[in-house]
Amino acid sequence: MGTASLGQRHDFRALFDQLDGVALWTATGPGEFGYISAGFEDIWGIPPEDVKDDVTRLIDSIHPEDRDRVRKNIQASSQGLHEEAYEGRVVRPDGSIRWVLTRQVLLRNDDGEVSEVVGICTDITEQKRREQELELLNRIVRHDIRNDMMVVLGWAEMLETHVDTEGEEYLQKILASGEHVVELTEIARDYVETVVSNEDLTVEPVPICSVIETELSLREESFPAAEFRLDSPLPEVKVAGNSMLSSVFRNLLNNAVQHNDKDTPLVEVSCEVHDDDVEVRIADNGPGIPDDKKDIVFGKGERGLGSSGTGIGLYLVQTLVTQYGGDIWAEDNEPMGTVFVVKLPLAD
Repeated sequence: MGTASLGQRHDFRALFDQLDGVALWTATGPGEFGYISAGFEDIWGIPPEDVKDDVTRLIDSIHPEDRDRVRKNIQASSQGLHEEAYEGRVVRPDGSIRWVLTRQVLLRNDDGEVSEVVGICTDITEQKRREQELELLNRIVRHDIRNDMMVVLGWAEMLETHVDTEGEEYLQKILASGEHVVELTEIARDYVETVVSNEDLTVEPVPICSVIETELSLREESFPAAEFRLDSPLPEVKVAGNSMLSSVFRNLLNNAVQHNDKDTPLVEVSCEVHDDDVEVRIADNGPGIPDDKKDIVFGKGERGLGSSGTGIGLYLVQTLVTQYGGDIWAEDNEPMGTVFVVKLPLAD
């Protein structure tokens, strides 16, 4: 190896030494470490020199339930069998646990034999915590809320022969809303599974007209005191989206009413088709959004505890629109209020 290569490797290692929660290591055989970066101690809570010549100390720090699997991955990589990334839990000396994702690259000599293994360990504890929270939320939505709604629907159906003509209309609205909630629990499950997986979001052509019309009809039933207007007929085009696209417009329409201080909230919806995309504008006559808040209103939890909302709705909206390859922003309405503009790419 020439001087330039040594210098490049030194610079590369120096870079990793400055990173928190990331560790670089090299090995020429099982337990034979040539280099371990300073980031190792950030994750393991153990100085690199304590394990460099003592692989037993390293293996013992792995959570007992993951230990055999991690040991097999280490042995397989040193034998050139695979380069797959793997996860495992590290038990630090203070008893705290860190989730670590390890990626490995096998370097081979001219004979095709593995001469060195380069590994990068990344602390994914926070990611795992978020996944566990989402999975817990998913269980609550899918199990508790869904089951309770099924019970409510069962009771409501039993009332069908006990209500008069006037009451039948309201009973049907209860049944329709309840069935919609059950449907949303299914959609929420799919969304959580998308978030916690490493797979790309599935995007497919969705007719935007039917999505908006359905959500407008449901919002009219949910907010009888509000007035919803369509400025012009909706275009019969398809945009990039999926089953969660309805959640985008549901949250924006809800937001236009729930944060409106007028006796009669007015929500106007318009849609314009361009060469490559569609712009949907949802305008309200509410108090508006200050200019210094327009760029951060989509942040998760932006609204405080004193607000009637948590802010998670707009955060979800931006997340979905971005995943569809679109964009969303807020503008001032005239003479007052806010316009949320959703730009979605036309489906191929």
